[in-house]
Amino acid sequence: MKVHAYAANEAKGQLSKLEYDLKDVGSNDIEIKISHCGICHSDIHLVDNALGITKYPFVPGHEIVGTVTKVGASAKRFKVGDRVGVGWQSGSCGVCEFCSVGDENLCAKMESTCVTQYGGYGDSFVVNEHFAIAIPEGMSSEQAAPLMCGGVTVYQPLRYYGIKPNMRTAVVGIGGLGHIAIQFLAAMGCEVTAISSSDNKAKEAAALGASHFISLSKEPKLDKHTNYFDFIMSTASVDLDWNAFFQALKPKGQLCLIGLNSKEITVPAAPLVFGQRTVCGSWIGSPSMIRETVEFAHRNKINVMTEQMKMDTVNAAIKKVRANEVRYRAVLTN
Repeated sequence: MKVHAYAANEAKGQLSKLEYDLKDVGSNDIEIKISHCGICHSDIHLVDNALGITKYPFVPGHEIVGTVTKVGASAKRFKVGDRVGVGWQSGSCGVCEFCSVGDENLCAKMESTCVTQYGGYGDSFVVNEHFAIAIPEGMSSEQAAPLMCGGVTVYQPLRYYGIKPNMRTAVVGIGGLGHIAIQFLAAMGCEVTAISSSDNKAKEAAALGASHFISLSKEPKLDKHTNYFDFIMSTASVDLDWNAFFQALKPKGQLCLIGLNSKEITVPAAPLVFGQRTVCGSWIGSPSMIRETVEFAHRNKINVMTEQMKMDTVNAAIKKVRANEVRYRAVLTN
């Protein structure tokens, strides 16, 4: 079977049509007819070879949603016609210390949906059924696609680092990740403060569920919020005054980094030691965590703000994402 996809042939290049043979469906695999695929900033980093791991031609796409069209002989979880999603990860060793406890996203032999094979900017995909996620009835595919990566990226640390109701929390950056994180924290019963360098996002942050708003242009050092927050999540991909955020943490507070920054992060030793504060990080999530993310989002009516664009307009869509003109997640449709 031929797959019709869009691929980059060089770093920072335009995507062009690529036709290739779909891999055979193994005994534990399912074949998916792709209806939707989100555009994640990681896709653009990979197109540009910013991480130094891209092999061309490169087909991006790791926020896949579609319909099962074929099921392997030993696959039991899905049937033809089921709607499923696939995130960043499409395989792992299955036997290491992390895979054995459901943390497959930390497996050293992890297989990526669009790095170790061609990704979701096409019309079909084959994946081990363990890494496919059932999409609930009533959730649109457009909403589901960004949850496969962007959604779980901000949901997992909330679970992993033990966020509880009534905690004072903050989200730095109100964008593709931040607007989802605010809603998740509000749904968990937390007090949420949105932190942004864009003053005009205050009303939007409130609509998403934030109780408070801090403008970094007006309070760059967070002086009024010293020892205030239990948990701060930074979704920003730029370098910030990390010492200011660290000082804003209460004792035992956590500063969690989601966005990748270009420089090393330094924090003062004294408040780290005497206040038992923590600097931590998180990325993507295991299949079980993606399932939980989807269920939580569906149950709590989380609204992923998306713009749909047709797959054949992929270059225009990527241009909009690069220019930060999408509010807030772009989703390609077949």
